[in-house]
Amino acid sequence: MNDALTIIVPVFNEEESLPLFFKEMDKFINVAPVASEVLLINDGSTDESKSIIKKKCHNSAHYRYLALDRNYGLSTAIKAGIDQCTTSLIGYIDADLQTKPEDFLLYFEYFPRYDMVNGIRQKRQDSFVKRFSSKFANAYRRSMIDDGIKDTCCTLKILKTSCAKKIPFFIGMHRFIPALIKLQNGTIKQVPISHYSRCAGTSKYHLWNRLVGPFFDTLAFRWMRSRNISYKIADRKR
Repeated sequence: MNDALTIIVPVFNEEESLPLFFKEMDKFINVAPVASEVLLINDGSTDESKSIIKKKCHNSAHYRYLALDRNYGLSTAIKAGIDQCTTSLIGYIDADLQTKPEDFLLYFEYFPRYDMVNGIRQKRQDSFVKRFSSKFANAYRRSMIDDGIKDTCCTLKILKTSCAKKIPFFIGMHRFIPALIKLQNGTIKQVPISHYSRCAGTSKYHLWNRLVGPFFDTLAFRWMRSRNISYKIADRKR
């Protein structure tokens, strides 16, 4: 396989999680079957995350970073990362280690046959409120857009960069990356992966933004999909 991988890691106030995250990511980089780098997107952190990131990037050639001027949110951080990628594959993972880099190793066998591999988190290690709100939001999304994706918000993905750069971005986009790939007639493989309790720090999401945000974002996606331009050429003269 001649591919190379850039792993996008959005970071907002994760100073407690980053040291262990780097240890786990270093383990993956050492055994990854393709050349891999990590692109950390500091999304306006107000703690020591930026200084920790800069130190790591200074000491390791496999890491680089981009610091946004303020906190824009997860969708914007992911877009900023995609905009900076030049490798053939793009990965995405959060810094909280609820999914771990080692599970990326399960994904590579599906490229280049598929355009994207998305995880399905098994035995979710979350609070009852988080599991309930996630289950409800997923059920609502599936009933509204019927994209066939079991765990759209799984924070462990790899996709072809050529497809990622075509994604139409909007606030809340991160909840619909698989659906947006399918909108391009892209192919997706779903793979069961492990899920863990948060290693450190606190979640930035709560019941309100897990339910209200997805509700309006799903309506926005349905509107956009209904007006999406897609065509196939049947014949031509050159």
